[in-house]
Amino acid sequence: MKKLKLIALAVFLITATTEFTSAQKLPGVDPSPADISIFRPDGRGTTPIAKVTYGRPMKKGRTMLGDVEPFGKVWRLGANETTEIKLYKDVTFGEKTLKAGTYSMYAIPTKTEWTIIFNSKLDTWGAYEYDEAKDVARIKVPATKSDPEVEAFTIAFDGKGASATMVIAWENTMVKVPMKY
Repeated sequence: MKKLKLIALAVFLITATTEFTSAQKLPGVDPSPADISIFRPDGRGTTPIAKVTYGRPMKKGRTMLGDVEPFGKVWRLGANETTEIKLYKDVTFGEKTLKAGTYSMYAIPTKTEWTIIFNSKLDTWGAYEYDEAKDVARIKVPATKSDPEVEAFTIAFDGKGASATMVIAWENTMVKVPMKY
């Protein structure tokens, strides 16, 4: 009798597990996966200065800047959720100092210059909820040609010591945002 109960329990668990697993619908891989770029000027294991979390869209043969992402309009600076930057200490971008904290980031790209926007409204999707009244700082930086072409939208940091550059690149365009801390 005990053996029969164990067999019945095993059959029930196998059936229930199979039904649960086959009923699960897991999402596919996002075509614009999330990425994180962390700036640690003193290397791994040290306190970071900044961390950017952003969606990483791909070019996929399209003209993105000036077409899919129009020139002269506010853009979320990536894909999906609005890009956010966490500053672990006060940082000066261009001539604008931002206090340690977390900010959303947007851009207004043109062919020759980008306006990088730091905004206090967080946890938004795209630029649909962008509120200019919550801008903390705007920095204008020249747009230059990148070589080679950049397929996946990229935000990275370059530098050591007390100054660095936040590099934003996509297609044949690169902007460098100077930063001091």
